[in-house]
Amino acid sequence: MKPHRPSRLPHRWFLAACLAVLPFLGGCFTTPPDGVKVVSPFDVQRYAGKWYEIARLDHGFERGLSDVNATYRLNADGSVAVINRGFDAQKGEWKEALGRALFTGDANTASLKVSFFGPFYGGYHVIALDPGYRWAMVIGPNTDYLWILSRDKQLPPGVREQLVAQAAALGVNTGELIWVEHRRSDS
Repeated sequence: MKPHRPSRLPHRWFLAACLAVLPFLGGCFTTPPDGVKVVSPFDVQRYAGKWYEIARLDHGFERGLSDVNATYRLNADGSVAVINRGFDAQKGEWKEALGRALFTGDANTASLKVSFFGPFYGGYHVIALDPGYRWAMVIGPNTDYLWILSRDKQLPPGVREQLVAQAAALGVNTGELIWVEHRRSDS
């Protein structure tokens, strides 16, 4: 009598099912939250360059960082290179993350997906933008991800309140916003 070996078929079926679902899950992490209007028209050429992070909701990948900024650069293939930098005071050093962003649809609509970890993308949706491209507010795939950005280390008077009110109206817990300190030069 031969020993019983479990069939590999259920494992293959499970793997195939998981692989079939991945594209749909990826979409869940790259689309804007329901009811959120994304900026359009949008000019990625004007958006490119350096932005200072004014406020954010807390997440492990930025936890404890101050002096955070992001630089966006257009690539020849239409993608956008993303360089995020922040100072880790506990370690006394700058941290940097390199990513790549792609438009999720029309390049005139400020809805992108960004990846810092290989094939895994997250939503990056500009939901408020100064006509002169001096400040912006970005939301992720849900209201747990929000960033307020500016070309300067401070927002113009009244803009902070306007953006916080807009975020609160979308269901963002604005009481949890971290207002980022900018004391160092990252040159």
